[in-house]
Amino acid sequence: MNSNQCYRSLPALPEDGTAVPPTRRQPIGEGLLPDASAHSESFRQTRKARRNALVEDYVELIADLIEDGGEARQVDIASRLGVAQPTVAKMLRRLAAEGFTVQRPYRGVFLTEAGARVARESRERHHTVETFLRALGVSAHIARIDAEGIEHHVSEETLEALRRYLRKASPKSSHAKSWGAR
Repeated sequence: MNSNQCYRSLPALPEDGTAVPPTRRQPIGEGLLPDASAHSESFRQTRKARRNALVEDYVELIADLIEDGGEARQVDIASRLGVAQPTVAKMLRRLAAEGFTVQRPYRGVFLTEAGARVARESRERHHTVETFLRALGVSAHIARIDAEGIEHHVSEETLEALRRYLRKASPKSSHAKSWGAR
């Protein structure tokens, strides 16, 4: 059975425009909505990912700036993220309060062990998603941009499935070395 046989389209918009057109297809034999507990769990996971995304973006960028130039300065973070310095200052206070960074007067921002761990995990997720998108034929530019959003919302189960796919799809390529058994 192919994917077109698994789903039927919902009714089209009436000619008089009185109904809102459906935005998704309905599985045959099932209602449009999952049960309430499964539905609420997906929204809980999405809210958690949104809360973590900003922290992960900041610590990943801080790690990249430190790796590239030895330190991460507030002005550089603001420039790279396209936000104002006061916005960065506020987030850096939050990151320090949560134990991810330390700031040194007249020096810059540095990651704690916890911050470095979050940066590594975020960078690995980003790399996995970006490489997967490239394997599907997405251009490097678009894959990088899309991976930046997807990396925060993908589950460990999905990441492992992407890694398995990459290991099987390109066993002799340069990408395969990154996808050893985990």
